[in-house]
Amino acid sequence: MIVVVAPGQGSQTPGFLAPWIEDAAARTRLEQLGEAAGVDLVTHGTESDAETIKDTQVAQPLIVAAGILTLDALLGEAGRREAVGGIAGHSVGEITAAVGAGVLEPLDAMALVGERGRAMADAAAQVSSGMAAVLGGDADALEARLAQTGLSPANYNGGGQIVVAGSIEGIEALKAEPPAGARVIPLQTAGAFHTTYMAPAVEHLRAKAAETSAAVPTLRLWTNADGSEVVDGRAYLDLIVGQVANPVRWDLCMDAFLAAGVTGVIELAPAGALVGLAKRGMKGVPSVAVKTPADLAAAIELLETA
Repeated sequence: MIVVVAPGQGSQTPGFLAPWIEDAAARTRLEQLGEAAGVDLVTHGTESDAETIKDTQVAQPLIVAAGILTLDALLGEAGRREAVGGIAGHSVGEITAAVGAGVLEPLDAMALVGERGRAMADAAAQVSSGMAAVLGGDADALEARLAQTGLSPANYNGGGQIVVAGSIEGIEALKAEPPAGARVIPLQTAGAFHTTYMAPAVEHLRAKAAETSAAVPTLRLWTNADGSEVVDGRAYLDLIVGQVANPVRWDLCMDAFLAAGVTGVIELAPAGALVGLAKRGMKGVPSVAVKTPADLAAAIELLETA
Protein backbone atom coordinates (compact mmCIF):
# COMPACT_ATOMS: atom_id res chain seq x y z
CA MET A 1 0.00 0.00 0.00
CA ILE A 2 1.38 3.38 -1.03
CA VAL A 3 0.67 6.40 1.19
CA VAL A 4 0.90 9.93 -0.19
CA VAL A 5 1.93 12.55 2.38
CA ALA A 6 1.77 16.34 2.20
CA PRO A 7 4.30 18.49 4.11
CA GLY A 8 3.75 21.51 6.31
CA GLN A 9 5.73 24.71 6.65
CA GLY A 10 9.51 24.72 6.53
CA SER A 11 10.31 22.84 3.34
CA GLN A 12 9.76 25.79 0.98
CA THR A 13 12.83 27.42 -0.57
CA PRO A 14 13.20 30.44 -2.88
CA GLY A 15 12.24 29.62 -6.46
CA PHE A 16 11.06 26.08 -5.69
CA LEU A 17 7.96 26.36 -7.88
CA ALA A 18 9.86 27.54 -10.97
CA PRO A 19 10.35 24.08 -12.52
CA TRP A 20 6.72 23.18 -11.83
CA ILE A 21 5.33 26.04 -13.90
CA GLU A 22 7.56 25.71 -16.95
CA ASP A 23 4.47 23.95 -18.31
CA ALA A 24 1.95 26.61 -19.40
CA ALA A 25 -1.06 24.69 -18.09
CA ALA A 26 0.57 24.34 -14.66
CA ARG A 27 1.36 28.06 -14.59
CA THR A 28 -2.27 28.87 -15.34
CA ARG A 29 -3.33 26.45 -12.63
CA LEU A 30 -1.02 28.18 -10.11
CA GLU A 31 -2.42 31.58 -11.07
CA GLN A 32 -5.95 30.31 -10.41
CA LEU A 33 -4.93 28.80 -7.07
CA GLY A 34 -3.27 32.06 -6.08
CA GLU A 35 -6.35 34.10 -6.94
CA ALA A 36 -8.46 31.83 -4.73
CA ALA A 37 -6.04 32.27 -1.82
CA GLY A 38 -5.54 35.99 -2.34
CA VAL A 39 -1.77 35.54 -2.79
CA ASP A 40 0.49 36.03 -5.85
CA LEU A 41 1.83 32.50 -5.86
CA VAL A 42 3.66 32.80 -9.18
CA THR A 43 5.84 35.64 -7.90
CA HIS A 44 6.33 34.15 -4.43
CA GLY A 45 7.05 30.69 -5.82
CA THR A 46 9.65 31.87 -8.32
CA GLU A 47 11.12 35.24 -7.28
CA SER A 48 10.55 36.00 -3.60
CA ASP A 49 13.40 35.59 -1.12
CA ALA A 50 13.57 33.24 1.87
CA GLU A 51 12.42 35.87 4.36
CA THR A 52 9.32 36.66 2.30
CA ILE A 53 8.21 33.06 1.86
CA LYS A 54 8.81 32.34 5.56
CA ASP A 55 5.82 34.60 6.34
CA THR A 56 3.03 32.19 7.22
CA GLN A 57 0.53 34.18 5.13
CA VAL A 58 2.66 33.37 2.08
CA ALA A 59 4.11 30.02 3.09
CA GLN A 60 0.85 28.21 3.75
CA PRO A 61 -0.81 28.91 0.36
CA LEU A 62 2.51 28.22 -1.40
CA ILE A 63 2.85 24.81 0.22
CA VAL A 64 -0.72 23.71 -0.45
CA ALA A 65 -0.56 24.94 -4.04
CA ALA A 66 2.70 23.04 -4.57
CA GLY A 67 1.02 19.91 -3.26
CA ILE A 68 -1.94 20.37 -5.60
CA LEU A 69 0.36 20.80 -8.60
CA THR A 70 2.16 17.61 -7.59
CA LEU A 71 -1.12 15.73 -7.20
CA ASP A 72 -2.17 16.89 -10.68
CA ALA A 73 1.05 15.59 -12.19
CA LEU A 74 1.28 12.40 -10.15
CA LEU A 75 -2.32 11.17 -10.22
CA GLY A 76 -3.68 12.81 -13.36
CA GLU A 77 -3.38 9.75 -15.57
CA ALA A 78 -5.90 6.92 -15.41
CA GLY A 79 -5.07 4.15 -12.98
CA ARG A 80 -2.57 6.00 -10.83
CA ARG A 81 -5.07 7.25 -8.26
CA GLU A 82 -6.33 3.69 -7.78
CA ALA A 83 -2.80 2.66 -6.83
CA VAL A 84 -2.78 5.03 -3.82
CA GLY A 85 -3.79 3.35 -0.58
CA GLY A 86 -4.23 6.52 1.45
CA ILE A 87 -3.20 10.10 2.08
CA ALA A 88 -2.32 12.33 5.03
CA GLY A 89 -0.86 15.77 5.59
CA HIS A 90 1.34 17.34 8.26
CA SER A 91 -0.11 20.56 9.72
CA VAL A 92 -1.21 22.77 6.79
CA GLY A 93 -0.55 19.72 4.60
CA GLU A 94 -3.87 18.39 5.91
CA ILE A 95 -5.56 20.86 3.56
CA THR A 96 -3.53 19.43 0.67
CA ALA A 97 -4.56 15.95 1.78
CA ALA A 98 -8.20 17.07 1.79
CA VAL A 99 -7.85 17.88 -1.91
CA GLY A 100 -6.14 14.58 -2.64
CA ALA A 101 -8.87 12.66 -0.83
CA GLY A 102 -11.66 14.53 -2.61
CA VAL A 103 -12.92 16.22 0.57
CA LEU A 104 -12.25 19.73 -0.76
CA GLU A 105 -12.27 21.19 -4.24
CA PRO A 106 -8.89 22.79 -5.03
CA LEU A 107 -10.13 26.38 -5.16
CA ASP A 108 -12.10 25.95 -1.94
CA ALA A 109 -8.97 24.53 -0.30
CA MET A 110 -6.93 27.54 -1.43
CA ALA A 111 -9.52 29.99 -0.13
CA LEU A 112 -9.44 28.16 3.22
CA VAL A 113 -5.64 28.08 3.46
CA GLY A 114 -5.47 31.76 2.56
CA GLU A 115 -7.72 32.50 5.54
CA ARG A 116 -5.73 30.11 7.74
CA GLY A 117 -2.45 31.83 6.94
CA ARG A 118 -3.76 35.32 7.57
CA ALA A 119 -5.56 34.33 10.78
CA MET A 120 -2.47 32.60 12.18
CA ALA A 121 -0.28 35.56 11.23
CA ASP A 122 -2.66 37.89 13.07
CA ALA A 123 -2.64 35.63 16.14
CA ALA A 124 1.15 35.41 16.09
CA ALA A 125 1.43 39.21 15.92
CA GLN A 126 -0.42 39.61 19.22
CA VAL A 127 2.35 38.08 21.37
CA SER A 128 6.01 37.41 20.59
CA SER A 129 6.43 33.63 20.41
CA GLY A 130 8.30 30.93 18.53
CA MET A 131 9.10 27.27 18.03
CA ALA A 132 12.08 24.94 18.38
CA ALA A 133 12.86 21.36 17.39
CA VAL A 134 14.11 19.11 20.17
CA LEU A 135 16.14 16.14 18.94
CA GLY A 136 16.89 13.20 21.21
CA GLY A 137 16.85 13.09 24.99
CA ASP A 138 14.37 11.53 27.39
CA ALA A 139 10.67 12.33 26.84
CA ASP A 140 9.88 12.56 30.56
CA ALA A 141 12.82 14.86 31.16
CA LEU A 142 11.68 17.06 28.28
CA GLU A 143 8.15 17.23 29.66
CA ALA A 144 9.50 18.41 33.03
CA ARG A 145 11.71 21.01 31.35
CA LEU A 146 8.78 22.31 29.29
CA ALA A 147 6.77 22.81 32.48
CA GLN A 148 9.65 24.87 33.88
CA THR A 149 9.95 27.05 30.78
CA GLY A 150 6.23 27.44 30.05
CA LEU A 151 6.55 25.81 26.63
CA SER A 152 4.17 23.30 25.03
CA PRO A 153 4.64 20.39 22.59
CA ALA A 154 3.50 21.46 19.11
CA ASN A 155 4.55 18.62 16.79
CA TYR A 156 5.21 15.03 17.86
CA ASN A 157 7.13 14.12 14.72
CA GLY A 158 8.39 10.67 15.69
CA GLY A 159 11.90 9.38 15.21
CA GLY A 160 13.06 11.18 18.36
CA GLN A 161 11.93 14.64 17.25
CA ILE A 162 9.45 16.89 19.07
CA VAL A 163 8.78 20.51 18.13
CA VAL A 164 7.93 22.75 21.08
CA ALA A 165 6.47 26.25 21.12
CA GLY A 166 5.80 29.22 23.35
CA SER A 167 7.47 32.45 24.43
CA ILE A 168 10.81 33.50 22.96
CA GLU A 169 12.19 33.64 26.51
CA GLY A 170 11.08 30.06 27.08
CA ILE A 171 12.74 28.89 23.86
CA GLU A 172 15.98 30.62 24.85
CA ALA A 173 15.86 29.05 28.32
CA LEU A 174 15.33 25.58 26.87
CA LYS A 175 18.20 26.04 24.44
CA ALA A 176 20.47 27.25 27.25
CA GLU A 177 19.61 24.27 29.48
CA PRO A 178 18.23 21.38 27.41
CA PRO A 179 17.43 17.95 28.87
CA ALA A 180 20.38 15.58 28.97
CA GLY A 181 21.17 14.18 25.54
CA ALA A 182 18.85 16.57 23.72
CA ARG A 183 19.65 19.18 21.08
CA VAL A 184 17.43 22.27 20.72
CA ILE A 185 17.18 24.01 17.35
CA PRO A 186 15.12 27.23 17.22
CA LEU A 187 12.95 27.35 14.09
CA GLN A 188 12.35 30.30 11.78
CA THR A 189 8.61 30.57 12.36
CA ALA A 190 6.40 33.57 13.00
CA GLY A 191 4.77 32.24 16.16
CA ALA A 192 3.84 29.38 18.47
CA PHE A 193 1.72 27.39 16.05
CA HIS A 194 -0.35 24.44 17.30
CA THR A 195 -0.63 25.88 20.82
CA THR A 196 -3.16 28.02 22.69
CA TYR A 197 -1.38 31.08 21.28
CA MET A 198 -3.36 30.34 18.10
CA ALA A 199 -6.80 30.32 19.77
CA PRO A 200 -7.91 33.56 18.02
CA ALA A 201 -7.15 31.97 14.64
CA VAL A 202 -9.31 28.94 15.46
CA GLU A 203 -12.43 31.03 15.90
CA HIS A 204 -11.87 32.86 12.62
CA LEU A 205 -11.12 29.67 10.72
CA ARG A 206 -14.14 27.86 12.17
CA ALA A 207 -16.45 30.45 10.59
CA LYS A 208 -14.70 30.09 7.22
CA ALA A 209 -14.82 26.29 7.34
CA ALA A 210 -18.56 26.38 8.06
CA GLU A 211 -19.03 28.08 4.68
CA THR A 212 -16.91 25.49 2.84
CA SER A 213 -18.39 22.40 1.18
CA ALA A 214 -16.89 19.09 2.30
CA ALA A 215 -17.39 15.72 0.57
CA VAL A 216 -16.92 12.15 1.74
CA PRO A 217 -13.26 11.06 1.34
CA THR A 218 -12.62 8.89 -1.68
CA LEU A 219 -9.19 7.84 -0.37
CA ARG A 220 -8.23 6.48 3.01
CA LEU A 221 -7.48 9.57 5.11
CA TRP A 222 -5.69 10.00 8.45
CA THR A 223 -5.87 12.95 10.85
CA ASN A 224 -3.04 14.68 12.73
CA ALA A 225 -5.24 14.80 15.82
CA ASP A 226 -4.55 11.19 16.83
CA GLY A 227 -3.55 9.25 13.71
CA SER A 228 -7.02 7.76 13.26
CA GLU A 229 -8.83 7.39 9.95
CA VAL A 230 -11.52 9.93 9.07
CA VAL A 231 -14.48 8.90 6.93
CA ASP A 232 -16.56 12.08 7.10
CA GLY A 233 -15.51 15.22 5.23
CA ARG A 234 -17.17 17.66 7.61
CA ALA A 235 -15.55 15.95 10.60
CA TYR A 236 -12.18 16.25 8.86
CA LEU A 237 -12.68 19.99 8.36
CA ASP A 238 -13.51 20.35 12.04
CA LEU A 239 -10.28 18.54 12.91
CA ILE A 240 -8.29 20.80 10.56
CA VAL A 241 -9.68 23.83 12.36
CA GLY A 242 -8.93 22.48 15.84
CA GLN A 243 -5.43 21.43 14.78
CA VAL A 244 -4.38 25.09 14.50
CA ALA A 245 -4.21 25.34 18.30
CA ASN A 246 -3.43 21.69 19.13
CA PRO A 247 -0.37 19.46 18.65
CA VAL A 248 0.32 17.63 15.40
CA ARG A 249 0.62 13.89 16.12
CA TRP A 250 2.62 12.83 13.09
CA ASP A 251 4.15 10.07 15.18
CA LEU A 252 0.71 8.47 15.50
CA CYS A 253 0.07 8.92 11.78
CA MET A 254 3.24 6.98 10.97
CA ASP A 255 2.22 4.29 13.45
CA ALA A 256 -1.13 4.06 11.66
CA PHE A 257 0.57 3.74 8.27
CA LEU A 258 2.64 0.83 9.54
CA ALA A 259 -0.39 -0.83 11.10
CA ALA A 260 -2.22 -0.51 7.78
CA GLY A 261 0.59 -2.32 5.96
CA VAL A 262 2.21 0.56 4.10
CA THR A 263 4.76 -0.53 1.49
CA GLY A 264 5.87 2.90 0.28
CA VAL A 265 5.65 6.64 0.96
CA ILE A 266 5.46 9.44 -1.61
CA GLU A 267 5.89 13.00 -0.33
CA LEU A 268 4.41 15.86 -2.34
CA ALA A 269 6.31 19.08 -3.04
CA PRO A 270 7.95 20.87 -1.32
CA ALA A 271 9.17 17.48 -0.21
CA GLY A 272 11.92 16.24 2.05
CA ALA A 273 10.89 16.69 5.68
CA LEU A 274 8.34 13.87 5.92
CA VAL A 275 10.50 11.41 4.00
CA GLY A 276 13.25 12.21 6.49
CA LEU A 277 10.93 11.43 9.39
CA ALA A 278 9.77 8.22 7.67
CA LYS A 279 13.35 7.00 7.35
CA ARG A 280 13.65 7.19 11.14
CA GLY A 281 10.10 6.30 12.20
CA MET A 282 9.23 3.79 9.44
CA LYS A 283 12.58 2.12 8.87
CA GLY A 284 12.81 -0.04 5.79
CA VAL A 285 9.78 1.43 4.02
CA PRO A 286 10.74 2.81 0.57
CA SER A 287 10.04 6.50 0.04
CA VAL A 288 10.23 9.14 -2.68
CA ALA A 289 10.41 12.90 -2.13
CA VAL A 290 8.90 14.71 -5.12
CA LYS A 291 10.76 18.02 -5.00
CA THR A 292 10.67 18.80 -8.72
CA PRO A 293 8.97 17.30 -11.79
CA ALA A 294 12.16 15.32 -12.36
CA ASP A 295 11.26 13.23 -9.30
CA LEU A 296 7.88 12.17 -10.67
CA ALA A 297 9.28 9.18 -12.55
CA ALA A 298 10.56 7.59 -9.33
CA ALA A 299 7.23 8.25 -7.60
CA ILE A 300 5.27 6.71 -10.47
CA GLU A 301 7.56 3.69 -10.42
CA LEU A 302 6.83 3.24 -6.72
CA LEU A 303 3.08 3.51 -7.40
CA GLU A 304 3.36 0.83 -10.04
CA THR A 305 4.74 -1.57 -7.43
CA ALA A 306 1.60 -1.23 -5.29
